[in-house]
Amino acid sequence: MLRIDDETRNRSLVTPQALFGMMEGCAAPHILVVQSTNPYTGADSRNGVFIPGAVESEAYRDFQGAASPEAGNRPLPAITALEAAARGWGLTRERPVVIYDADRAMTAARAWWVLRWAGLPDVRVLDGGLPAWIAAGLPTTSRPFTPEKSDICLTPGHMPQFDADQALVLAEKGVLLDARIRPNYIGGPEIGGDPTRGHIPGAISAPTLDTLTDPGPFADSATLRELFFGLGVDGLKPVGVYCGAGMSAAHEVLALAAIGVEAAMYPGSWSQYASRGDRPVKRGPFPR
Repeated sequence: MLRIDDETRNRSLVTPQALFGMMEGCAAPHILVVQSTNPYTGADSRNGVFIPGAVESEAYRDFQGAASPEAGNRPLPAITALEAAARGWGLTRERPVVIYDADRAMTAARAWWVLRWAGLPDVRVLDGGLPAWIAAGLPTTSRPFTPEKSDICLTPGHMPQFDADQALVLAEKGVLLDARIRPNYIGGPEIGGDPTRGHIPGAISAPTLDTLTDPGPFADSATLRELFFGLGVDGLKPVGVYCGAGMSAAHEVLALAAIGVEAAMYPGSWSQYASRGDRPVKRGPFPR
């Protein structure tokens, strides 16, 4: 059953007004801003504006490991490295963690997934990120917060995930969603096309940008339910998501969580799947 109640949505997403209220409470959340330089456009998210209390992290350093053909372009980080970073951010299990970025949660969602995977029980994403916070007229500061180090311990494996072989099974017995933009899903011509483009046979094109509104926040839950129901997600069949290298897929898993669907993610995604020439690839606009 897909759920569209506020309680379900609020477990994963928090509005600027709700975050401000949490900050005023007795158990203020840890706030983590995910900074990045966009690998496609070169745009740098660092603008000298922070939510008060926000600690800086780096998308393409802290939430991924070293790239390789065997693991993909953005594999999961070593748990020891992530634990060291989390201690430096001052994270604890007793307080919620709220993550934001300046790019419609594209990198914040990856941080959300990785921290949940590492065992943190209450991690949420600021819906709409820094632009939504500023648009709401809430206070900002010009400097990030420097916390005291914590002694938090992290362990891997707390989020559902799957690999290349399981992706093919999931496409047959469940719903396999491809979160990339459609040109990458379609790929080149069937004959003579770029073998590094296309999709896993049976995967359904579901660009993660479709889950967002033009101003930046996620679509309302009723719209998300209709969107994913139209893609075959009914709350009963297992659901898995992949993308190019595990960023957009995490964003789509977050959108699904907002309507009560626990979707698995393929961390290696297409960059790992297509690194071997013997795996089946489908090109064109249709799943098969």
